[in-house]
Amino acid sequence: MAKLDPDSHDGNSSMDAACMSGITPARRGRPKAEHPKVEVKIRLDAKTVEHLRGTGPGWQTRVNALLGKLVATGRI
Repeated sequence: MAKLDPDSHDGNSSMDAACMSGITPARRGRPKAEHPKVEVKIRLDAKTVEHLRGTGPGWQTRVNALLGKLVATGRI
């Protein structure tokens, strides 16, 4: 096997302006929400939390939807 001559080949291909013009930065993660949610801390009775968690996965989303309906109807 022939040895690599570091003087004639540095291991990197040349990056000219034409090559660089097509490169766009990678966007990672979830897209930014139009209306992001706000994290809050609230203290609830233990029995209330136990009941809500007992309804299964997504209970926080369901609580948010219910509160949203109450706000929209002017009940709270």
